[in-house]
Amino acid sequence: MLQQKVDQEIKAAMLAKSEARLRGLRAIKAAILLAKSEKGNSEGLTEETEVKVLQKLAKQRKESADIYKAQNRDDLYTIEMEELKVIEEFLPQQLSREEITELIKEVIKSTGASSVKDMGKVMGAANKELAGKADGKTISEVVKQLLS
Repeated sequence: MLQQKVDQEIKAAMLAKSEARLRGLRAIKAAILLAKSEKGNSEGLTEETEVKVLQKLAKQRKESADIYKAQNRDDLYTIEMEELKVIEEFLPQQLSREEITELIKEVIKSTGASSVKDMGKVMGAANKELAGKADGKTISEVVKQLLS
């Protein structure tokens, strides 16, 4: 699955002497091994769990990059963005904001939500529907906007 693909990519990056790519791939491998060693994952990771691990890594890189950018640390910002680019290669294609909005409108219709009070119900259904295809922050923003 993902681990074998990452291992192959690491070998290719080593041969190509691509330091930035190698850093990103090693971060993915470390996160996968950590997730595998957690309680209940002894048989291996499901595809859904792998996507969650990758999303977490991507989110960490984005947040760090934002902080470094605000502090004018372009050297560290560049490193985070290089790793983020590698991590995003392994994530499913992300939906655009318009596509997310359309799917959430359908979720709101199916749950019968009418106000911000129903946000929890809509968020639960929307997160299941959009798992791996959109980040939680964007989903939350769109739900809040549509229910207001």
